[in-house]
Amino acid sequence: MRRLFTALLALAATVSCTQKAEPLSEQMVHSQMSRCGDATYLDYTDGRLKWNYTPGLELRSFLDVYEAYGDQAIYDFVYKWYDAIVNEDGTIKTYSVEKYSTDLICPGKSLFYFYDKTGNEKYRKAIELVKSQIDGQPRTNAGAFWHKQVYPNQVWLDGVYMAEPFYVEYASRYLDGQARIEAYDDIVNEFVVAAEKTYDPATKLYRHAWDESESMFWCDPATHGQSFHCWGRALGWYCMALVDVLDWLPEDYAPRQKLIDILRTICGELPKWADKESGVWYQVLDQPGREGNYLESTCSAMFSFTFLKGIRMGYLDAELLPYAKKLYEDVVREFISTDDQGRISIEKCCSVGGLGGNGNRMGDYAYYLSEPIRPNDSKGVGPFIWASLEMERLK
Repeated sequence: MRRLFTALLALAATVSCTQKAEPLSEQMVHSQMSRCGDATYLDYTDGRLKWNYTPGLELRSFLDVYEAYGDQAIYDFVYKWYDAIVNEDGTIKTYSVEKYSTDLICPGKSLFYFYDKTGNEKYRKAIELVKSQIDGQPRTNAGAFWHKQVYPNQVWLDGVYMAEPFYVEYASRYLDGQARIEAYDDIVNEFVVAAEKTYDPATKLYRHAWDESESMFWCDPATHGQSFHCWGRALGWYCMALVDVLDWLPEDYAPRQKLIDILRTICGELPKWADKESGVWYQVLDQPGREGNYLESTCSAMFSFTFLKGIRMGYLDAELLPYAKKLYEDVVREFISTDDQGRISIEKCCSVGGLGGNGNRMGDYAYYLSEPIRPNDSKGVGPFIWASLEMERLK
């Protein structure tokens, strides 16, 4: 049986006679590299080279650890994947713009990094290819992106994270003047529409998704097209999108305040829905303590990162820092384990969650509990690394 890694925080803070303990962010990267051997095995992909948000998310967090600590092996591990999947002409293996899936925009964030790092024009061409998807992405009447072409009229909180951090970095780097402002306005609109259409006044949380047509089988008949529940990871995606996009919006750009206000509102409500004993959150966020519900690591890591980064950047009040530090400790205590080789894992990750599509993804309480739970899912590893990096900045 695995043993809970309850002493990990104390170990990370301990300085031995000869050297300082390896930071948790770096430990997680090295543990994943040891377990997987190659990036094509991250997130249970079994050696397949596939352009998808899960490796894109996790590998981006690896690059941030490389930037913090300089381990060349980490850079090489990530570069190998991007070099292999981006062709010399800028096309991307397994990627189809015509699917218009916001999930496929997410791994494009590291294309900027590798273009800066290498100067190789194939990355610049790939950036434009991904941007062409944004230009053609179908939208609701209010201008928000459909989550995917196969999910018409639907806005998912997940999709805000998948598209907007890439979009805002593109606009900040490559657009000027009025074109840049219009892009910023478009990005802010995405957040505002998603918030307005998924907001649940009874809980003051945001439900997983909204269908503009109000016709999907997963729509709650008591609402105008909303799904039934606030799913923890969906709101986690949205929160991470807020703190990442705000980094690129200039302070003198007035609509930026709308995003800060949304972030502050969410972070004011989240602690009320955490488990009182452990301090972390449940899989179905708006059903704490209900039979069958479980403490879920990916959303908890996402919220931990959101609080820590939001405070550091001044989007959230500095008085929240003691709470945010304890929250991170709670995440480590509840979810981080170690094996007999000294490798750490993040446990209790919901493997997937969605609405509609294949199978009976009804979005009701039973559905969210039916999805498999596994360790070291990319959606847990990446946010935990980012939360760890934020904690390590404080030391």
